[in-house]
Amino acid sequence: MEHRTLGSLTVSALGLGCMGMSEFYGKGDEQESVATIHAFLDAGGTLLDTADMYGPFTNEKLVGGAIKGRRDDVVLATKFGNERREDGSWVGINGKPEYVRAACDASLQRLGVDHIDLYYQHRVDKTVPIEETVGAMAELVQAGKVKYLGLSEASADTIRRAHSVHPITALQTEYSLWEREPETKVFPVLAELGIGFVPYSPLGRGFLTGQLRSEDDFAPDDFRRHSPRFQGENFTRNLELVDRVTELATAKGCTPAQLALAWLLAQGEHIVPIPGTKKRDRLQENLGAVDVELTAEDLARLEELAPAGVAAGGRYPDMGSIDA
Repeated sequence: MEHRTLGSLTVSALGLGCMGMSEFYGKGDEQESVATIHAFLDAGGTLLDTADMYGPFTNEKLVGGAIKGRRDDVVLATKFGNERREDGSWVGINGKPEYVRAACDASLQRLGVDHIDLYYQHRVDKTVPIEETVGAMAELVQAGKVKYLGLSEASADTIRRAHSVHPITALQTEYSLWEREPETKVFPVLAELGIGFVPYSPLGRGFLTGQLRSEDDFAPDDFRRHSPRFQGENFTRNLELVDRVTELATAKGCTPAQLALAWLLAQGEHIVPIPGTKKRDRLQENLGAVDVELTAEDLARLEELAPAGVAAGGRYPDMGSIDA
């Protein structure tokens, strides 16, 4: 497995997003999920991504159990800030210093580890100055509970302010062939400050795999049923993009998912996508992306097929939680 550097943190070129093993994408299979994590590590992958709110709370326990006895093989990333109750209900976004400390301690216990390698603020709390939140996160570094700090879905201004308090190692934000907004304002700041970038939903929430052809393909509890990009006319229009990507992938001798991930890897050595899956066969497909070589002609063709703003519909029904 090729390796890359996020700030000063070395990780595998592809990470593994673990969210769907516990929630949001239909029912999971814990045994298969654990086997998928093990297969990822066996293949040389290191970066595992989870969060306290996935489940809620159960995903960290799953990941912690899966890496027991293999802690040294893992770069463990988790997040705080989307506060939920045990019953799954939402409390809100919380960036208060006292919550940061309590959330970290709870995550450490669920994961069964003595430190977190990369600790993200999952969403920016617009009611709390980012300097206060990151100040509390920095205290966790000083205490040895956390090694590196990250932000998720933070604006360019927030990133600058946060980085002035303590070095930010990575920004995690949605980015893919159908979501390219970070390129305009965020990427220049990351380059200036030497911050790595971790695209989540690098396969467009599974859409760019070419496997989703109808709204009926989603389980009843799949959150994509409520996403504007997966509804009505937007779904139909976005299928046209997928078909174009699939055609090019076929010509390259790879799958659409591998092509989409290879495109991300080609955007910069500081970029480490975290495609999520709960099945070993999909994992192996995704890992094959590192062997797909894109020529300048391929990249130009993809730019033509999937220009910025190509996707129909918003990312979320409500974008109010996104720091813009």
